[in-house]
Amino acid sequence: MKFEKSVFAGIMAIAATAALVSGCDGKGPAGKVSYRTAPITRTDIRRTVEATGTITPRNTKSGIPVGAQVNGKLIKLFVDYNSVVTNGQVVALIDPLVYAAEYKSAVARLHVAEADVQVKECALKTARAAFDLAEKTFGRKKALVEKKMAPVADLDTATETLQRTTAAVASAEASLASAKASVESAKASVDQAEANLGYCTIRSPVNGIVIDRKVEEGETVVSSMNAVPVLSIAEDLNTIWVSASIPEADIGNVKVGQKVTFTADAYRRRFEGFVKQIRRAATTENNVVTFPVIIEAENPEEMLFPGMTATLSIETARADDVIAVAAAAMRFRPKEEDLSRIAGEIPRGRKLWLMPQKEGDPLEYFLFEEGVSDDSFTEILGDGVPALEGREAVVGYHTATTVKATGDNPFMPKPPKRGQNKGTAPEPKKQ
Repeated sequence: MKFEKSVFAGIMAIAATAALVSGCDGKGPAGKVSYRTAPITRTDIRRTVEATGTITPRNTKSGIPVGAQVNGKLIKLFVDYNSVVTNGQVVALIDPLVYAAEYKSAVARLHVAEADVQVKECALKTARAAFDLAEKTFGRKKALVEKKMAPVADLDTATETLQRTTAAVASAEASLASAKASVESAKASVDQAEANLGYCTIRSPVNGIVIDRKVEEGETVVSSMNAVPVLSIAEDLNTIWVSASIPEADIGNVKVGQKVTFTADAYRRRFEGFVKQIRRAATTENNVVTFPVIIEAENPEEMLFPGMTATLSIETARADDVIAVAAAAMRFRPKEEDLSRIAGEIPRGRKLWLMPQKEGDPLEYFLFEEGVSDDSFTEILGDGVPALEGREAVVGYHTATTVKATGDNPFMPKPPKRGQNKGTAPEPKKQ
């Protein structure tokens, strides 16, 4: 009895194996080849690059720093977090007492230097007068000596006086030049003192909003080589930037001006922008090379805050109202037994394999060129493409006899719906 059951079980195993082999061979219960198919339909296709980025103010990642360029006690802050400021508005004040005194001292030194110039100018006039007299005396003595009406000693004395007055004029001129240089130096000191006094009043460099405050009233700021930050101001948050890192595999498809849509976790809506800049400063992390890409977008009602994370979709290509099919159909290759049923020579080139319009006929092929693709659906280009609309393209063979040969495969991509994520195209348009 046990032996009979064992034989029966062996026969059933052999039958099951034969059935499985039949299904893997692409033939149904009646011996017919069973194909998996996808519809050829008219739709819109969007190819996108997905990334994440950080929302920042324009031009800077963390706002424009407004700092103190002089040392002193911060005696007044005129703004706080989220205060709206304009270009040139006073936002803080450092105690100006010391710098006002330095300014007055510099002005006084300037006046002294200007008075010294006047003294030197008078000295130069005196020296030139003495030189003129010496020159005339030398001329007279020389004429008298030539006529032998005066001793030679008088001519020597006149010559020595002329040389001494000449040197005095040169010295007076040099002293005057030095005095004038002192005036220029004093003026520079006045300008510096005036600038330091002006730095006590801190003003906003742009129109924007205060996003950070570094110090409190009464705190002493000490500025050495760099300006001490007091505030950070975001420039006009009606327009923001999104800084994203794009991998090198995708950066070649990204171009300036391309449309970008993105979301932020804080809102259930999509925002729109465009690629403003592609920077060449590559960054390598964990052997992955990325490039920074800047997206500019409108910020309605200033909903987006600096520092928020944005999920981006950069549209790198699009095709509207085109004939398309599942990308898997591009990769299908018929078996030799199917190719042998096709009459004539099969030409070279990329081919799309179609279900025959009449049952029992061999597969049909269509020579095509590939258009825009979103990796799931691909645009079909070529002569006679409009006639393919509505037909079924073969994407593969059924691998089990339990799957019906109707093309209804749960693993097959369905026709795309409009406005969904990457890897889908919009729903086919109605005729």
